[in-house]
Amino acid sequence: QSTKNPDYSDVKYVDELMGPDTVNTLPKETIDLFLDHGKVRDTLNKGVAEAKQALNDLKKVGIDLDAITEQLQVDGVKAFRDSFDQLLGALEEKCRHFG
Repeated sequence: QSTKNPDYSDVKYVDELMGPDTVNTLPKETIDLFLDHGKVRDTLNKGVAEAKQALNDLKKVGIDLDAITEQLQVDGVKAFRDSFDQLLGALEEKCRHFG
């Protein structure tokens, strides 16, 4: 869960994605960083009205967030499938080599 932008806190995605009934996976390094200087607070429910307004504004200018996120999901699944197929191919090659 590391941040790509060096201007962001190293626990940004932990601090800002907390809320009741949520689960997040974290690398050990991020857990250690959060234990060192993270803040436990309910942040997931903050700014909801502003977020809804931003979504409405996007829709008004013709940006279809549903279509974008659907395409991202399709692309993400394809990337995982391609990697998995590549792994299976490498394993099959090893089996033929040692088989």
